[in-house]
This record gives sequence, structure tokens and C-alpha cells, in this order.
Amino acid sequence: MNLSTLTAALGHSFSDRILLQTALTHRSFGAPHNERLEFIGDGVLNCVIALALYKRYPALAEGDLSRLRANLVRQDALHRLATSLKLGDFLRLGEGELKSGGNQRPSILADGVEALIGAIYLDGGFEAAQSVIARLYLPLFDELNPGHVEKDAKTRLQEWLQGRKKPLPRYQVIEASGAAHEQRFEVACEIDNPPLRTIGQGTSRRLAEQAAADCALKALKA
Repeated sequence: MNLSTLTAALGHSFSDRILLQTALTHRSFGAPHNERLEFIGDGVLNCVIALALYKRYPALAEGDLSRLRANLVRQDALHRLATSLKLGDFLRLGEGELKSGGNQRPSILADGVEALIGAIYLDGGFEAAQSVIARLYLPLFDELNPGHVEKDAKTRLQEWLQGRKKPLPRYQVIEASGAAHEQRFEVACEIDNPPLRTIGQGTSRRLAEQAAADCALKALKA
């Protein structure tokens, strides 16, 4: 696949093509891979989205801004961006990962978007990354409705318990399995009053905790 198609969709021409190649290289393919660039991209993305929301909604409270940002940088949103870029066609994956459909796995695609953002930042600076993010996120920003952003499951569970003057939940990792590039987490959410224990699974500890909290909420409301 011609990488010029991808760079045109991004709206950024790389001076250092090695950065682009590294951003597209999954751990399963070999080193150097994109995990360090993903780390940079995550930080840049959060900063750019925070600035954009701050300017777009001058009267919005900090808590509402945080919820909007969380919705925009979560895996679902990044997977949507990756799909629009056809990113799975450009990723370099190991043979086993390819056979298992890794180039369509939401977690791998979302990580790839963050790695690309990190690479653009290192290649062209903050303004270059900001410009690309603004272009990619335009449809998502247009869909935002600050008055109807649902709080995440952990926040809703905490507020449900606090509103009834009950102890807050505890989260405990039961198991972390799989290779480093495709880990699965199983997390327990434990509540003392009323006594309740639910289990959640996900590709990260955070996602597993959210799944466990969601199960607890449903059980409590039932």
C-alpha cells in the first residue's frame, strides 16, 4: 500500500520517513516498534483536545470538559479515526497477529493512531500535530453535545454509592493474561454495602474496571 495515500489523509508530509514507518510497526512485527511513539501521541492528543474544548466551550465547567475529553480520546473514538484512515491497511504486523485479524482489532488500531500523532509531533512539532488532530476530529467535534455526555461507569457507580452514603467500591486485578501486545485483564469490583462482587474484562486495566463497574451498577439498579 502506498504510504502517500495515508499521509495525504493525515495532511502531513513526513521529513523523517523512519518516524512514519516506526509509527506503523506493531510490537509483533519486531523492533523498533510504535509503543514509545504511542506514549508521546497519547500525551499530545490529550493536550490538543483539552485546548480545543477549552476554546470551544468557554462557559463549560472543568468536570464537563473532562468528560468530553475522555469521550474523544477513548478507544472507540480512536478506532473510528483509524477506520476513516484505513489504517489497518498500512500497519506492519507479525504473521501471527495478521492471521488473527490484528489489523482490524480496535485496540491495535487505536494505538496506531496515537503512535502516528506522536510521530507527527516529533517530525513537525506541536502545531503540525495540532493541525492534523483538528482535521481528523472535525466530524467528532461537530457531533458533540455537552449537555448529553454520559459519565463513565466508574463515576456513575461512585456517585450512586455516595448519594446513598455507602462505602466506595474497590477494584482488584484478578488476572492479566496474553502477550504484551494483546493482554487481557480481569478485574473485580467489590462493594461492602450492599455486599456485591462483579467481574469485568478488557484489553486494559482501565477498560476492565469500567466493565466491572457497569455490571455492578446494573446489579444495584436491578
